[in-house]
Amino acid sequence: MSHCRHFGVCGGCAVDDRAAIDKSGLLRQALMRAGYERPAVAPLVEVPLRTRRRVDLAASRNAAVIALGLHRARSAEVVDMQECVLLDPRIVALLPPLRVLLRSLEAFRRSASVIINWLDGGADILLRADADVTGPDRGRMIAFARAHEVLRFSFAKDKAEAEPVVILRPPVITLSGIAVAPAPGAFLQASPQGEAAIIAAVIAGLPKLQPKSRIAELYAGIGTLTFALVRHGRVEAYEGAADAVAAQALAIRKSNLAGRIKLAARDLARRPLQAAELKGCALVVLDPPFAGAANQVRFLVAAGVPRVIYVSCNPAALAVDAFALNKAGYGLVSATPIDQFPYSENLESVVVFERLKQ
Repeated sequence: MSHCRHFGVCGGCAVDDRAAIDKSGLLRQALMRAGYERPAVAPLVEVPLRTRRRVDLAASRNAAVIALGLHRARSAEVVDMQECVLLDPRIVALLPPLRVLLRSLEAFRRSASVIINWLDGGADILLRADADVTGPDRGRMIAFARAHEVLRFSFAKDKAEAEPVVILRPPVITLSGIAVAPAPGAFLQASPQGEAAIIAAVIAGLPKLQPKSRIAELYAGIGTLTFALVRHGRVEAYEGAADAVAAQALAIRKSNLAGRIKLAARDLARRPLQAAELKGCALVVLDPPFAGAANQVRFLVAAGVPRVIYVSCNPAALAVDAFALNKAGYGLVSATPIDQFPYSENLESVVVFERLKQ
């Protein structure tokens, strides 16, 4: 019996047996391709099922029939989701009433997307649809939010900026003890347990630091790692997404951390930090997007930063960037694979590199 009735149709899961993909092996192979012989890899951290707190769903309308779920593998067809062993059950429970809501909206003609983030006190929902929102639509969204204890319900037409339709309670997520108010549809680590495993591996990989040690954090997002790192040194955090920078900046001000965290808006793909800007840093922590950070890594190695902690969501990109580090004289300190995406080929990992003495 399959782990899910949608397996083989829905494009969300690649295998039916969680152990079918050797995730530790994926990390080991990536590091071997980077030139590290027989790399030591820590035991795999397996995130529990039914803990995923963020999902980006597609919706389609065919007359009165509404489909809400993920796309069929290699297809634009939406598979109507009736169950999911990955998602937090509280998110799954929202899907039937969401279908009813979508059926009633004039703003939804043929296609839409629904991003649900489960924050500290409940759901934060962003609907992107293909027509203008009407007054009656807003009323229905507000009624839905009240009926289902949604923190915030936001709307955007196509790729326009999202607008909150209703905020019933503050949409907040706590990161290492700091309350952050993310933008509608903001990127979060997929599960609290996965986030905790990433932070634990990063902190375990820290060198000996002083309170005034400089830590450069690249691709800082809303502060998932920033607020954990600031307990160990002075953090210089860089992020390209304006909404993420705004959310983190507000949290820094409210928590009186402005003297410990220096935050800058910067697109590191277009304007990577130069070697001179990284000189004097005791540590660089980077959590790049799926494509990796090849442009940034070449300046990082030129600066001769003593230690680099690389958080990866793509073993192929990690192999490329790790090769550059290896070639520049960085040895491998530790490598931790984290299975935050069960039944898929996706792998999160935290790899610690140290510059060998010349």
